[in-house]
Formats: sequence, C-alpha cells, structure tokens
Amino acid sequence: MENDAPPACGVEVVKSPLSAHAPGHNAMPNATQPHVGIIATSLSSDSRSQLLAREALSKLQAQKVRATLVDLREHALPFTGSDASWGDPAVGKMKTLALTMTHLLFAVPIYNYDVNALAKNFVELMGSDVLENKTVAFLCSAGGQGSFMSVMAFANSLMLDFRCWIAPRFLYVTDDFSPGALPKKLDERLDSLLRDLLTRGLQQ
Repeated sequence: MENDAPPACGVEVVKSPLSAHAPGHNAMPNATQPHVGIIATSLSSDSRSQLLAREALSKLQAQKVRATLVDLREHALPFTGSDASWGDPAVGKMKTLALTMTHLLFAVPIYNYDVNALAKNFVELMGSDVLENKTVAFLCSAGGQGSFMSVMAFANSLMLDFRCWIAPRFLYVTDDFSPGALPKKLDERLDSLLRDLLTRGLQQ
C-alpha cells in the first residue's frame, strides 16, 4: 500500500562519484536545474527500498533530470555521536556531494515504527547547513500496513529542525516485486511522487 501522488516531471540522472568541488555554506544550486539525490539507506542485500531507489533513478534518467544514487552500503560513514564523526573525511565528501542537490528522495526500510538508523544518521551527519531548504520525499518499504504513518516523525524533524520542504506524497510498499517490473499501480504512484517532488524546484 502506498500513499498517492500528483503528476511527475522530467529528470536527468548522473550516478556520479563524490565530487570535489563544493558550493559555499548553505548554497543551493540553480533551482531550475534540479539535482535529485536518492539516499538509499538499507543495508540488506535483498532490499525492496533499494529496488525502489533504482526504479526512481531509472525514471529520472529517462526524463533527463539530473539524479545521483547514494547507496549507503557503499559509503563508510561513521555513526554520529563523537567529535571525530563530523570530522571524518567520508562525511566531508558526502557533504560536498549533498550540497549540490536541490531535492532528496529517501528510500528507507521501516523498523519499529520508524525509518532505519542509517537514515537518521545520514541526516545528523549532514546537518542543517547542508539540508536546509531542500525538498524531500520518501520511498518506504515495510512489512505490513500498521506502520503507514511511521515516516511522519522523520518528516517532521526534517521540516521543523532542518527547515526542509516536504513533498505532500510518499510511497509506502509492503509487497515484493521484481527489479524493473513494478506493478502498474505502484509504477503510477512512483511517477506521481516524482512529479510532486520536483514541482517546488521547477516553480522557483
């Protein structure tokens, strides 16, 4: 079961390496040139949320919207908490990349009525200087319908603590599907979610 979404818009995708040139503090790239960061936070090798992230990437590529997939299984980010964690070189590289993004699409598994720890760890490591003013949406994978509203705590934190703009639609998936073979209804809802996500940036 997923939450519905409005119409979608074109996108270009670059599965690019971490870049070396960073904009200034709190800088936002040109909003007429959206750059969608797809943050895939599951560590599972058999992850529905990781598959959803790649489906979104493929759709953005097909529509010529710039997009970058960040698979956290491939990045050795430290856990937040120590002074050393924020000074870790991997965090600096990730911040440099994230600063170029205008939109964030979190692909997350739902555990214990919340997004997983890596999603929250990513937000803490990036901080408000990186996240502020970005438009954010969510792709959620869960084991049942009972956690449908569980992403709201994460969304509220991004909105109120980090001053992000939250897309008024999210995807909530409980059924398995094959890579590249989304069920028609799910495929349409993903299209709608991507349209909603991009609407704000294209209107600025």
